[in-house]
Amino acid sequence: MVYDQIVVSTVTVSSPRVAEATKLLENIYRAVNIALVNELKMLFDRMGIDVWEVIEAAKTKPFGFQAFYPGPGLGGHCIPIDPFYLTWKAREYDFSTRFIELAGEINTNMPYYVVQRTVDALNAKGKNVKGSRILILGLAYKKDVNDTRESPSFDLIRLLEEKGALVDYNDPHFPIAPKTRRYRLERASIPLTPENLASYDCVVIATDHSSYDASFILEHAPLIIDTRNLIGKAGIKDDKVIKA
Repeated sequence: MVYDQIVVSTVTVSSPRVAEATKLLENIYRAVNIALVNELKMLFDRMGIDVWEVIEAAKTKPFGFQAFYPGPGLGGHCIPIDPFYLTWKAREYDFSTRFIELAGEINTNMPYYVVQRTVDALNAKGKNVKGSRILILGLAYKKDVNDTRESPSFDLIRLLEEKGALVDYNDPHFPIAPKTRRYRLERASIPLTPENLASYDCVVIATDHSSYDASFILEHAPLIIDTRNLIGKAGIKDDKVIKA
């Protein structure tokens, strides 16, 4: 088979329908579980509990648990979009895919949650989001890739700008912001220098690229909204870091 030449092994199923359903199951499994931890993150924030610490403790169980991690929203094509092909198809069979739709609702809401956390953090510093200078770290939808498909970073930029913020971005994979299905930013990546970081009222870590140095960012940025626990994973705690 053709696939045998490029993959470790090819799994054969009985039909193309089963193959497509298999792909959808894997996508939906991730979408639902990511929605679960995103919802728990929002709840635990209100309760004063660090969801990242909870996940690290839970995954020490040697069976029955697989760690999924929260974030500012979903990107790529597989998880944000593909499950809803099945939702559409299910209507032909008078069937409501409630898990898929609920997961989509929660995950789609995450950029709004991050923006509200940013607004609240600025208010706590005596700053209005209108007129504030905000730097988004990461346009890519996940770590160390040059792919912006459905990236929640674009939603963050739009929502913050709608509130009057002045928003820039940095991403080592995108010197110039690419055109996407819904957005055309037409701006360039801001160099990550001490002077630049210090010039922003707030830095939002949307993507945890390996090139982002947690200590460097913490040293120079006045306020950090960390949606990926980049600072926490470096073992650093600081009052100016808000997990979102």
